[in-house]
Amino acid sequence: MRQLFDADTWREIFQSIGKNKLRTFLTMLGVFIGIYIYIVLSGASQGLDNGFEKQFQTIARNSLFVFGSSTSKPYAGFKTGRRIQLKLSDVDALQQQLPEIMAIAPRNVNGFFGSAPGIIKRGVKIGNYSVFGDFPAFTKIATKKIYDGGRFINDEDIEQERKVCVIGERTQKELFDKDENPIGGYIAIEDVNFQVVGVHKFAGGGPFDNDSDIFIPFTTYTKLYNTGDNVSWFAIAAYDDVDVVQVEKDIKATLRRIHKVDPTDEKAIASFNLGAIFKKIFGFANGLTFLSLIVGIATILAGVIGIGNILLISVKERTKELGVRRALGATPAEVRNQILIESLFLTLLAGIIGIIMGALTLKLIDVFTQDVDIPYTNPTVPIPYVIGSLLLMVALGVLIGLIPAQRAVSIKPIDALREE
Repeated sequence: MRQLFDADTWREIFQSIGKNKLRTFLTMLGVFIGIYIYIVLSGASQGLDNGFEKQFQTIARNSLFVFGSSTSKPYAGFKTGRRIQLKLSDVDALQQQLPEIMAIAPRNVNGFFGSAPGIIKRGVKIGNYSVFGDFPAFTKIATKKIYDGGRFINDEDIEQERKVCVIGERTQKELFDKDENPIGGYIAIEDVNFQVVGVHKFAGGGPFDNDSDIFIPFTTYTKLYNTGDNVSWFAIAAYDDVDVVQVEKDIKATLRRIHKVDPTDEKAIASFNLGAIFKKIFGFANGLTFLSLIVGIATILAGVIGIGNILLISVKERTKELGVRRALGATPAEVRNQILIESLFLTLLAGIIGIIMGALTLKLIDVFTQDVDIPYTNPTVPIPYVIGSLLLMVALGVLIGLIPAQRAVSIKPIDALREE
C-alpha cells in the first residue's frame, strides 16, 4: 500500500508509458471503447424504458381493448358479414369465466369510430368533443389525473344516472373563461345540462383519449344516446403475472361463444393488445441492455489483454533496469506491485475516460430528443452499474497485470545485468 503513494513508483510508471505513447494509447483505446459502448447502450436502453414509462404511466401494463367487428364465416344459420355488437351482459360472463382479468370497463363513445362528435355548448360558446360513457372501473385500467377540487365518475353517478361530467383541459380552456373555476359549472351535451365535477389532465390514458374528451356516467350516456345495453368496446386489464396474449385469446374465444360466432373466425372480434406491445418494447430494451453488457465486457477484456501485452513488452525492455533494482535490494513484492500498479492505472484511466465520454454522449442524446415526439427520456445508467463496471475493470486489470508482474519477478538479477 505504501508503494502506491511513493513518488518514485509513479515516476517510473510515467517514464515507461512515455517511451511508447502511441502503443499505450492504442492499447488503452480498447478499454475505453468497451466501457464507452457499455455506458451508451445501457443508457440508451434505459432512456427507452423511461420514455415508455412516462408515455404510458397512467395505463395498466397488461391492458387490452376488445371490439366487435364483422364475421368472416357463416355459422349457426348466420351469414357472413354479420356485425357483432358487444353487450353489457358480456362483462359478467368474462369475469366469471376468466379469473385472469383484474378489471374490465365497458365504454361507449360519441364522436369516435367515424361518428359525429358531440355538440357541446356553454352560453354562446360551442365546441365539438368526443363524449365517453364510462364506469369508475376504467380508472383501474387507465388512471385519470384529475385537478384538485375535482373527481372522476363514481358508483353513485352510475346508480343514480346523474348528469355529471368530467371535461378535458382543452375543453375547459375553450368553454370557460381563463380565471373561471369550471367545477360546479354546467355545460350542455345534446342540449342537456351536465354539471362539471372534474377536469382531467391528459397523460396518455390509452390509445383513444385526448385532452378534449368529456366523460359522463355510462348509464347516463345510455339514456342520452339511446344505446340500450350496447357497448362500443371493452377496456380490460389482466393481472401482472399472467400471459396477456393468452388472456386476449381466451377473451375472444369466450365472446365468440356468447355471440354464436365460428370458433375459427379471427375477424369477428377485434382487439388491440397494449400489454403485448409493452412486453415487446421492454423485451427489446432488456435485450439492448444485455447486448451492451456482453459487448462491453468483451471489448473491455480485449483492451485489458492488450494492456497486459504492453506490460509484457515493457518488462522485457526494462529487464536490465529491473535487474539493477533487484541487485540493489528491491524485493519481489516491490517489483510485482510496480507492474500491477501500472496495469491498474492504465485500465482505470481508460475506463474513467470512457465513462465520462459515455455520460456526455447520453447527455447530448437527451438534449436532442427532448423536443422530439418519441417515447424517449432521461437516458442514464444507474450508479450501481457504473460502480460494477469499474470494479470489473479493477479486477481484470489486476488479473492481467499478474502475468507481466510474475515475469518481472522471475528475472534473476545476474541474468538481467548481463542483458545487452
